[in-house]
Amino acid sequence: MKIVVLGGAGLMGRIAVKDLAASEGPQQVVIADRDTELARQVVELLPHGRSKVSIVHTDVTDRDKLVDTLRGADAVLNAVHYYFNLEVMRACLEVGAHYTDLGGLFHLTRKQLELHDEFAAAGLTAVLCMGSAPGVPNVQARYAADRLDTIESIRIYDGILPLAGDDVRFGYAIPTIIDELVMPPMVYRDGQFVEEEPLAGEEDYWFEPPVGMLRCHLSLHSEVATLPISFKDKGIRECFFKINYWGMSPEAFAKVKLLADLGFAGAEPVEVKGVQVKPRDMLVTLLADYIPPLDAFVQEPADPTHWTKEIVTEIRGTSDGQPRTYRMGTLTPIGSLPTGVAPSIAAQWLAAGRVQGQGVFAPEVALDPVPFFDELAERGIFTRVSVTETISH
Repeated sequence: MKIVVLGGAGLMGRIAVKDLAASEGPQQVVIADRDTELARQVVELLPHGRSKVSIVHTDVTDRDKLVDTLRGADAVLNAVHYYFNLEVMRACLEVGAHYTDLGGLFHLTRKQLELHDEFAAAGLTAVLCMGSAPGVPNVQARYAADRLDTIESIRIYDGILPLAGDDVRFGYAIPTIIDELVMPPMVYRDGQFVEEEPLAGEEDYWFEPPVGMLRCHLSLHSEVATLPISFKDKGIRECFFKINYWGMSPEAFAKVKLLADLGFAGAEPVEVKGVQVKPRDMLVTLLADYIPPLDAFVQEPADPTHWTKEIVTEIRGTSDGQPRTYRMGTLTPIGSLPTGVAPSIAAQWLAAGRVQGQGVFAPEVALDPVPFFDELAERGIFTRVSVTETISH
């Protein structure tokens, strides 16, 4: 089994590489990244399976090089920025490789789904949106949907324990966080996709301690792009995704928001001393100093039950005519861990032929929930289910 991880030296890619290297299935794990020196450092830090990991210099904007890199892969785990998802998928079609990624931030995900017929005709399978969120919430929703006759709403809450005070730390791709900050979130309401204002819909939500009560807000996410379609036949009327300032404290987030409000998140070039500069490019470059240290991805938690993140999906519906609500909560002691582990599991299932059907699918369609949650549990990521129903005679 050969699995290529595009962007394997990045924040999320390196977590996936660690999991793939430690797993029994893959015989070859390829880190395909444009920063080969960083990739080399990642390999040196791997605690297990280092000998089966190789490195190849790849730039996804170089079509020929990308195709050459992916040739011979059983599955491709795309951990580069979501802007390039379509190009990577088309390269997978050319070389005959299965595909998974971390999400397309709603709008691109919908475009990716349009490649369904091409993947099906090629006998290939693509599982989109397989990170922490999207990814885990989709499979949570599937677990409940299998046990409900109708679904009224699917509400997703991503709670991340923030650092104390106003310390700024980005747990995943800074460009994606900036996009989520400035782009209007989409919700599904009364059978329609509706655009909301950024940061709208604030509410306090209670997560498993020590995460506790956090202020959450709407954010643009791919779960909302697929869940209402996947469960349309069950009558779903509402779906949204909320997060607590992308894991930052309100004080830390205020710093980042101020920069965005002042125009530093803008994508249009401005002239600075005769040079055209995109403000967001400069912002992303400066904020790169505020990411976890390289060796964070191999550090083990001091307390494996000291949760720093809970991904919650509440699914309201009916069973046998009676109202029933499922609360699915997936807990991890390391907030970024599921974002790399979940696509590793999906890539291994794809390469092993464990995902049924050919075409392009959302996680809730492609993956069997119970074995998926079992595999997460083997890696210290646990899912709890609570069911609320009315006793009637």
